[in-house]
Amino acid sequence: MTPGQTLAYESMMPIYGFDYQKQTLDFTQLFGNDAPVSIEIGFGMGASLAEQARKNPDRNYIGIEVHRPGVGSLLVKMKDLGLTNIRVISHDAVEVLNDMIADSSIELLQLFFPDPWHKKRHHKRRIVNSEFVGSLHTKIKLGGHLHMATDWQNYAEQMLNVMQVSEGWQNCSKSNDYIPQPEDRPVTKFQKRGEGLGHGVWDLMFVRV
Repeated sequence: MTPGQTLAYESMMPIYGFDYQKQTLDFTQLFGNDAPVSIEIGFGMGASLAEQARKNPDRNYIGIEVHRPGVGSLLVKMKDLGLTNIRVISHDAVEVLNDMIADSSIELLQLFFPDPWHKKRHHKRRIVNSEFVGSLHTKIKLGGHLHMATDWQNYAEQMLNVMQVSEGWQNCSKSNDYIPQPEDRPVTKFQKRGEGLGHGVWDLMFVRV
């Protein structure tokens, strides 16, 4: 962590961070209001999440990221932009979702450019699988959305296949596959890196029905 990230982590996590525990979060208590809540899993260095929170002050955001320099970077951006509508946890996302998030409480869950584990023998480590999607279905509100993006085509195909065989989801794509990148999704560092390597970008959006 840089000195700035370390300082932000030490000074701001007590205010905007929370610890993992096997207890359901009260969003109203956590944020001090009852605005709708979006969750981003694996926010990287936080640029995308901070930009969305800046543009949508009437929404609350929870960022989940295990990479501490990324957490520190997000906190620096929050301080610079004066953001108060983000809460942060540095812990395994699956455990946070299972143990801390109430059923039918999330308006939107974002998963942008997760680790592709691009070697075939490592595909089993990818976070998007039937069990994970099933748990998301219980956490996202009826009419809420799951938005995923990746720059690895075979991961995009895997995401699509998993969603198509999972019950209770409707694809927002008119062609029943991928959607154009929404204008309100900022371009991330990982997207820029992938595009620099000649990768395409695939966005998937599903609504819980």
